[in-house]
Amino acid sequence: MDRIKKLKYYIKSLCIYDFKSDAVISAMYDLICSAGSEDALEKQSTFFKLVSEKHSLKEYITKCIFTADNVFTKSASAGKMPCETIVNAVKEDLIKLEQIASFTADDIIDAAEDEEIAEILKTIPKWETGDSVAPLISPWSDCIDKLFEFHQSNGYGMYAEYIAFTWREGKIVPITSLNSIRLSNLKNYEIQRKRVIDNTESFLMGHPANNVLLYGDRGTGKSSTVHALLNEYHDKGLRMIEIPKSAVSQLGLIRECIADSPMKFIIFIDDLSFDSHDTSFGELKAALEGSLSGRQPNTLIYATSNRRHLIKENFSDRENDVNRGDTMQEQLSLSDRFGLSITFLNPDKQDYLDIVKKITADRGIEGIDEEKLCSLADRWATRRGGRSPRCAKQFVDYAESCVRKGVDIDFK
Repeated sequence: MDRIKKLKYYIKSLCIYDFKSDAVISAMYDLICSAGSEDALEKQSTFFKLVSEKHSLKEYITKCIFTADNVFTKSASAGKMPCETIVNAVKEDLIKLEQIASFTADDIIDAAEDEEIAEILKTIPKWETGDSVAPLISPWSDCIDKLFEFHQSNGYGMYAEYIAFTWREGKIVPITSLNSIRLSNLKNYEIQRKRVIDNTESFLMGHPANNVLLYGDRGTGKSSTVHALLNEYHDKGLRMIEIPKSAVSQLGLIRECIADSPMKFIIFIDDLSFDSHDTSFGELKAALEGSLSGRQPNTLIYATSNRRHLIKENFSDRENDVNRGDTMQEQLSLSDRFGLSITFLNPDKQDYLDIVKKITADRGIEGIDEEKLCSLADRWATRRGGRSPRCAKQFVDYAESCVRKGVDIDFK
């Protein structure tokens, strides 16, 4: 059997790693089917454009293998080697995929019986075959154990390719651009952050862990702490789904979508608060504790808020409420269902200036007298309504920009 025909049959017979609907593999199949005819000219041009966007063919196909969603990758992510039948099917697919990934333009040119067509095919740029990506090394079929270990650490499907997600139009959608902040970038508040870190590590190790409410003054690093956790622990199986408050009513559905995943998910709700007449807080209460379905072991809810009790209250609510005590209990029961509540308050002057100096040192900003730096930083905070870690970072950003431009640090 000639090579072109064999590749065609290999693509059609893939079982576990069924990539036939993938855009690149589909274009390859169309090109192979057109080999020897005039249609190959257009098909090869189309295939080249697709592959050239992926760096190289082998790199693309190996990444498809790493991010596949199938019975083997799901089982491996959960730390369970599937049955021998599945393992053998994976090996057979890997043998085929390694051959498919070695497909070159010369294979199509050699299949052209018409010399004129062959000459035109030679004018079309040849795509890069490239090299496979670790842990896949040749022969691929011998890398089952390495693939198993990869999925144990990195998950499967889109959860292997991405670490952060959002909930949009009833679907979990990957976030491709992330805040790169690390825990080491956050200054002071060590006690608060340690409590969050310890809880998160317990969660990742499968120990009992609590839902977390981070509340307090704006700009104190509540959201940054949660973002930094993801950057710190994503290689330990942590994933994050950020949802708006409007999606709280869909928490049950979100949990169903990830119920069978071996990954650990933090569902993150930023700047959480409710109006006194907003009934959706009841959905959150049920999700935190008390719903019939119970809390799933692979999810926690982390939320930030500027309010300890989460529910905004007006004087009119008090005047019109006959059973005032019941209303208070209803409002307090929501925040109480977060097992861990951590307070972030604005720093005093000394702590604020300490944060400024630490960030300045991290950035390696030199040539600024410390006394002048502190004086300007305090003036910056005064003009912006108060001291906070966010204010400190904004001042250092401004100061660094001035230093790099060679201008005096001054502002009106």
